[in-house]
Amino acid sequence: MLPSRRGRPARVTAFAALLLGTAAAGALAGCGDTGGLRDAGATAAARSPARLWPGLPPASSPAYDIGEVEHARVEGVAVPGGDIRGADPVAAVRAEIAAHPDDYAGTGARYHETSARMADCGTDDPENTGDAEDTENTEDTARDGCPVLRPYYRDLTGDGRPEMALGFRLLPGRLTAVRVYTVEKDRLVRVMSYDDAVSAVELAGRAVVVRSPSEVAGYEYRLQWTWDADQRAMLLTSDEMLRADDGGGDGDGHTGRPSPSASPSSSSSASSPSRDAP
Repeated sequence: MLPSRRGRPARVTAFAALLLGTAAAGALAGCGDTGGLRDAGATAAARSPARLWPGLPPASSPAYDIGEVEHARVEGVAVPGGDIRGADPVAAVRAEIAAHPDDYAGTGARYHETSARMADCGTDDPENTGDAEDTENTEDTARDGCPVLRPYYRDLTGDGRPEMALGFRLLPGRLTAVRVYTVEKDRLVRVMSYDDAVSAVELAGRAVVVRSPSEVAGYEYRLQWTWDADQRAMLLTSDEMLRADDGGGDGDGHTGRPSPSASPSSSSSASSPSRDAP
């Protein structure tokens, strides 16, 4: 049985009273402090960025044409009523394949298997589409064996109308083509094009975020595209190497930052940043 408060020796009570009295005195002494400012030590001086090699002539043009602006009309794909949800995603991919036979046609083409497996796609299933917040539909492709992934719709330009985010597999490799389409004057227009070994693709607000494995264990690439009204295209506005939550890349796909090589999916004036990424 624990001793009661009343049964404790008097010396314990007296000692406790002494401690309380000392603490109270300290508190009163603290109340008498003037509250003046105290020196916290020296503050590190702020430094402006140090410019290296100030005599080096500044570049006036990029070293490579990596296709920073993608704005290409997609021929032969109807947009009924100007509503992009009525456009056939499979037809959009077929139009891109037809426009670049060197990459898709024949057994010697880099992505010949993508072209061959388009026969498994048929036409798009209207039920196999979704908004970005739709997490119940776990089907990723339009048909079994079809390389075209499920389209998603969200307003990425701020005009109140949805854009279409679309992906398709670049086979026989492990690359994924990521595309964004909008509608201009009832015509389908591709405003983003990027190919890579993809870990994940996300729609964050009005931005498209692509995560790709890095060669550095524990890190990944995270690239972000946002709409630019002046260029009428999704521009690459962030390109970072960050620590990955899942332990990093697997080292079997991504070979570095976007390649300066030309892309067959680009318009005549620009190319995709990473058609030759792997």
